[in-house]
Amino acid sequence: MLFLAGIGAGTINTVVGSGSLITFPALLAFGYAPLTANMTNNLGILPGAISGAFAYRKELKTQWSTVVRLSIFSLVGGLGGALLLLVLPAAAFKEIVPLLISLSLVMVILQPWLRKKTAERQSKPHATTIVRDGAIFFTGLYGGYFGAAQGILLMSILGAVIDETIHKLNSIKIMLALSASSAAAVVFVIRGGVYWPAAGVIALGALIGGQLGATIGRRLPAPVYRAVIVIVGVVAIVKLVSS
Repeated sequence: MLFLAGIGAGTINTVVGSGSLITFPALLAFGYAPLTANMTNNLGILPGAISGAFAYRKELKTQWSTVVRLSIFSLVGGLGGALLLLVLPAAAFKEIVPLLISLSLVMVILQPWLRKKTAERQSKPHATTIVRDGAIFFTGLYGGYFGAAQGILLMSILGAVIDETIHKLNSIKIMLALSASSAAAVVFVIRGGVYWPAAGVIALGALIGGQLGATIGRRLPAPVYRAVIVIVGVVAIVKLVSS
């Protein structure tokens, strides 16, 4: 069951995000404590992000300068989020996360309009850059803390400030999520508490899911892609609120 959950999470994370809403509850259902499940989940789905990034290597060829710059903010945020997980109550983000996802879904729907407005503000590129970098840091912070729907947050931000196709934006999203997860993974490994057998089984599934997600994602036209993001986001909100 964890192997199948890993495939589902790897697929959804590569296409949209929110794969943790499959694997994290699965770990809880099998009796793992929330903190152990969270850390184990982070390590388990990490290979899926690597698999997805490899599958999107063609789209990433022209995006490396953007990826490197933004990955720094995402990585630092992921490191901070992992440390917060170890010191804050488990429910600290529960109230705000559904609101964040809701705002992100609105931004995804309005992406063409937002991108046009951003282009009109090129007289103040420095201000736009500060807002973008700060937002990427925050998504990294959330990604290191828990990460469900981090991909949706990233797609809404990237789509509003970067003039690229939705598939190239997705390739950047995968790399930024990978940066945050990798930083958090280092903290969790050093701290101890990861249940490695479960993480390994999820990782095998996530590797397969990463390739499946890339295959599916490339075939979706931009309007359909946005619709998929919105549908997954609504499901994520319902699941988070109901739990």
